[in-house]
Amino acid sequence: MCLKSILLYLIFWVSCGLHAADKKPNILLAIADDWGWPHAGVYGDSGVKTPIFDSVAKNGVLFTHAFVSSPSCTPSRGAILSGQHHWRLKEGANLWGTIQKDIQLYTDLLSKNGYLVGHCRKGWGPGSYKAGGRTIPPAGKTYENFKSFLSNRIKGQPFCFWFGSKDPHRPYELDSGVSKGIDIKKIKIYKSLPDHPTVRKDVADYFWEVQRFDSEVAKLISMLKEAGEYENTIIVITGDHGMPFPRCKGNLYDSGTRVPLAISWGKNIKGSRKISDFVSLIDLAPTFLDLAGVKVPDEMSGKSLVNILKSENEGELDKSRDFIIFGRERHTLAQKFPSKEGYPSRAIRTKDYLLIKNYKPDLWPAGVPTNSTRGIDFSDCDFSPTKQFIINNRDDSNIQKFYSLAFAKRPKFELYDLKKDPDQTKNLAYEDDHENIRKKLYKRLKEALQKSADPRLVSEECKFKEFKYFGRKRKMPK
Repeated sequence: MCLKSILLYLIFWVSCGLHAADKKPNILLAIADDWGWPHAGVYGDSGVKTPIFDSVAKNGVLFTHAFVSSPSCTPSRGAILSGQHHWRLKEGANLWGTIQKDIQLYTDLLSKNGYLVGHCRKGWGPGSYKAGGRTIPPAGKTYENFKSFLSNRIKGQPFCFWFGSKDPHRPYELDSGVSKGIDIKKIKIYKSLPDHPTVRKDVADYFWEVQRFDSEVAKLISMLKEAGEYENTIIVITGDHGMPFPRCKGNLYDSGTRVPLAISWGKNIKGSRKISDFVSLIDLAPTFLDLAGVKVPDEMSGKSLVNILKSENEGELDKSRDFIIFGRERHTLAQKFPSKEGYPSRAIRTKDYLLIKNYKPDLWPAGVPTNSTRGIDFSDCDFSPTKQFIINNRDDSNIQKFYSLAFAKRPKFELYDLKKDPDQTKNLAYEDDHENIRKKLYKRLKEALQKSADPRLVSEECKFKEFKYFGRKRKMPK
């Protein structure tokens, strides 16, 4: 054994003070890129097959109301790692931002407490973590794959691994879903999208990549079992936000913020339980630290899920989890040149209602239109056959409403009755009989944002638009 390995071995045992009786749990987080709810078999979606996600849910806990902090890759992943809402992360609140080294991440804390920490493929990002003063990627040291990560582990050392698949992010191979046997007749389309064969086949392509992600997670679990670590590993499977379709990714509707979430831990937690409490992916960081016996920093605004995981009950377990908040800042540079604004907004979601406040209703929610049919209109929405179909047919009376839902400017407030309108397409914010509901929810939203130290509560003209964009500069329309 080399000197470096001996030193690591000693640090590991001294820092953890481990005994056979109090073995630390391993952590495996498998996160898909652009995978939204309810696109998994266990949620009742018959159009997509996710046997591994379904089995983790069966062996553990399935969350039916899990949400991200922001429906955008960089801020969503930064929020997961920090256990804080994205608006507290400064530059990390924007896509293609950075994350400052003084922000404590669960990966940093576990590494300091004897864990081997690493990731493969897409971790935190996209962005420049080095610009924030970090020398190691936020999700941990980069490994080629899970196998190479395990080979670097000292025997008995607890580990924390982030598997960041790039599925089902666009682009897709056209008609790959149909060619792989996905039945477009079984696909359920959000009511915010036109029910047309072009859209169904596009969703089928998305489903095929969801299934590919699921099959890759199966290999990770097999490796855990081969290593004899399955029973002592917390397995978390989720996505970073909704699917890359109009009015989904980048939007504060369920189609953009609600994600699949299943957690298992061998025989340490009772399986086959569905939890309907509202949870945020910012709750994962304090959960991991809690289970590892590491003190949760005061600045982490997420709440540990340990009490839920160790309970033997299901349904609604925690009365304080009767709502969730989330929001967004800048996704891409998509407003009128030379503006660096995003589309700042915040929302509160309860069992019955969704209330959204759009801070800049004069801006375009999906980016500016350019009167082009070549896919560069509304560049804050990923290019896709679905997007282009809606744009190309925007003058069709049957398609006009979908064009407006996806791309038109939005009012300051949006309010949706989830019992009557689960897909959130009819705004009730300015109807007289919903005025009291809007006011009550907005008061509750402001209180929650105040508690979470949201800069937008201090000044609606805060500095998010001034933060540097480290991505490729787009040619902005004038």
